[in-house]
Amino acid sequence: MGKKGNVIVGLDIGTTKICAIVGEVKETGIDIIGIGSCPSEGLRKGVVVNIESTVDAVRKAVDEAEHMSGCEISSVYAGIAGGHIKGQNSLGIVAIKGREVDEDDVERAIEAAKAIAIPLDREILHTLPQSYVVDEQDGIRDPVGMSGVRLEAKVHIVTGAVTSVQNIVKSVNRVGLDVNDIVLEQLASSEAILSEDEKDLGVALMDIGGGTTDIAVFSEGSIKHTAVLPVGGNYLTGDIATGLRTPIAEAEKIKIKYGCAYSPMIPKDETIEVPSVGGREPREVSRQILGRIIEPRMEEILNLAYREIIKSGFEDILAAGVVLTGGTAIMSGTTELAEHIFNMPVRRGCPAGVGGLSDVVNSPMYATGVGLVVYGSKNISKEAIRKSEGNIFTNIIKDIKKWFIEFF
Repeated sequence: MGKKGNVIVGLDIGTTKICAIVGEVKETGIDIIGIGSCPSEGLRKGVVVNIESTVDAVRKAVDEAEHMSGCEISSVYAGIAGGHIKGQNSLGIVAIKGREVDEDDVERAIEAAKAIAIPLDREILHTLPQSYVVDEQDGIRDPVGMSGVRLEAKVHIVTGAVTSVQNIVKSVNRVGLDVNDIVLEQLASSEAILSEDEKDLGVALMDIGGGTTDIAVFSEGSIKHTAVLPVGGNYLTGDIATGLRTPIAEAEKIKIKYGCAYSPMIPKDETIEVPSVGGREPREVSRQILGRIIEPRMEEILNLAYREIIKSGFEDILAAGVVLTGGTAIMSGTTELAEHIFNMPVRRGCPAGVGGLSDVVNSPMYATGVGLVVYGSKNISKEAIRKSEGNIFTNIIKDIKKWFIEFF
């Protein structure tokens, strides 16, 4: 196996599955060249609770992705979720030195916005610029080159628990891989499924996974609000197992095959076979009963998400509606139920804008993995610019230091 040029790997460390997606960056765009997936048992509600199980699942997923792509994986962009994730908006104000805004002024304004009180057990994961204000002229997306005396930067800051971040990094490192960056999962998903028009108009992204529901609200091209709710598809599986008295593994299969979140869509006379516990004979059950178990729980999850959006104060700016993604969003009737609850347009989001194995990853369950690859491809170019600039300046500083040592 040889290394290919500009290969980026996204590692979606989820509650129900760990998925590695390999993308190759070309001039024409990103080609997906490998996928590896393994059931996850070491996480609860998006947080690592068993390092060994997580390490094993990461290893299997990465091995499978390596085998399919035919290239060696050495580093990944890892996704993070969980109830410990918190997002908040902040404002940084600086005086402009040269009467014209340059890159350094923008950096200083963002740094000033980051100067918020953060508890010792938390760390900043992302500082996401929203917009800039130059001398009370607001709504500016790129202030570089503008004249003024005062620059304000509005940013969205995402923080997470230090221990949870460390456990994800540790799980990846123990497989022998480096972590390029830890990325908020809904931020990654948005890269793969949201269009620029939707981000401009105002849209809410809901990534309903197995253990968490990740929410991100976009407006005017930037992220306005993020939240992670510790509820997801596993609750549906648990309800089916209890309601139909069947093992958890069988309940998961029934949910995937026959699950419907909107009861008016279920034919009245349809029946399903339900395996029993303890060696008893399987039973025939009306699919309507399954619907009556799933619908209230899905309604509860969507209502919690909607309440979070109302609490953020952005429910009136969602002109492009809601986009549902994540494994649980595949279930039939989910978008119909969501439209009924939110009273706005709802669509199911699948990864778009990638080539290669695009047909294979064309499912909401791969949105985060593909999004991590897209996020990584955007960051590679920025890092390359920073490194080249950094090298020039570091070399000059080194030369000056050497000159001072020699002569003084």
